Amino acid sequence: MEERYTVKKYNANEKLSEEQIADLKEILRLSPSSINSQPWKFTFVSDLDTKKQLAEASFFNAPKVLDCDTVVVFSAINNVDLFEKQINVTLPEGSIGYYNDFLKPLPSQQLHAWFEKQTYLAIGVLLSACAEMGIDSTPMEGIVPEQYNAILGEDNYNSLVAVAIGVRSEEDRNHVSTTPKSRRPLDEVVMAV
Repeated sequence: MEERYTVKKYNANEKLSEEQIADLKEILRLSPSSINSQPWKFTFVSDLDTKKQLAEASFFNAPKVLDCDTVVVFSAINNVDLFEKQINVTLPEGSIGYYNDFLKPLPSQQLHAWFEKQTYLAIGVLLSACAEMGIDSTPMEGIVPEQYNAILGEDNYNSLVAVAIGVRSEEDRNHVSTTPKSRRPLDEVVMAV
């Protein structure tokens, strides 16, 4: 984690291996979620034409989207009926009971926020896995979700955030050797009781 940082400039000529991408897909599949709900979808985009479309919906992140090897789009389910069908098939009775008793009665906005929180857990998993595997990454909330949804043909899921992955450019000035990490002191952020 001392070496992990947010890449600002990628080397468009460097590619990740198929094995690395396959490993990251499996790692995301194994991500934790409350009651094992898995209310998400992870879309790996390496097709240049699709990346060009996504770049147009990525504000200042457009160069990262274009130059990285792959963009991973994290989407939370937005179709409650589909989610309920999914968990009725995949979850044990106790988890379904928890959902029915504590989550289903929530106002729609709160339930969808819960779906999004579960999806955000997986982002941390991906960023940590990339750091461990020596893969450069950039989490990006600077996207237009509705446009991402349209480009990816999503009706039942809503794009939340994207993560660019690939190989950094040697010209990237955000690398920790050029721009050291700046974090608050340990005793300000970690407490022991």
